[in-house]
Amino acid sequence: MASDQTKTAILTAAETLWADRSFGEVTMRDIVAAAGVNLAAVNYHFGSKDELLADLFISRTTVLNRERFAELKAAEEAGGGKASVDAILRALVGPPLRWCLSPDRQRSAAARFLTRASVETVPPIKKIVDREFRHLQRFAVALRNALPDREEVDIYWGLHFALAMIRQTVTDNERLRKLSGGLCDTSDTDDIIHRIVAVATDALIGDSAFAHRPSMRATGLRKS
Repeated sequence: MASDQTKTAILTAAETLWADRSFGEVTMRDIVAAAGVNLAAVNYHFGSKDELLADLFISRTTVLNRERFAELKAAEEAGGGKASVDAILRALVGPPLRWCLSPDRQRSAAARFLTRASVETVPPIKKIVDREFRHLQRFAVALRNALPDREEVDIYWGLHFALAMIRQTVTDNERLRKLSGGLCDTSDTDDIIHRIVAVATDALIGDSAFAHRPSMRATGLRKS
């Protein structure tokens, strides 16, 4: 097997296994058996299981973020260089939810792998997430351009809350369906995207509490 084919086979096998089983549960033996290669090939291309996991995570999130940036760029071009808050948030929220929740992506190993990566705290991925946030700065800049009168701190809190809603919806959508007695249709991805974008947009544009709450320093209060 050619070198590039070997690397692809290893990544595909690892992704398929990690899509259905926890990162700790899948062993290197499982991966090499599924890929049809030997351990030396994995060590040659990746060095270790942690490096393989990091490489896979980076490759998949790179594809996801390209999709996000393409939507953001289209929204900015449509707005004459400045996208609306709604369009910015839709570019941020839409791609990951479509990857993970839409019927045509539901059985995708990539989507299930990224879902697991969002909930399992493992050092290789945590290190990447803590270090690589430049793609989010692109959205923060777009939001600052769209909301020049909003305090910068509010922009970052709004972005943080939107990301939290994505994660919670992906990881806990079944609980929401059961809690609501089926009232919340977690199979309707377009509706989910619309609702998250609407709430996040309102938080950034409306008179939200977090934007106007006085700081403890300003009021003379101290933490107990």
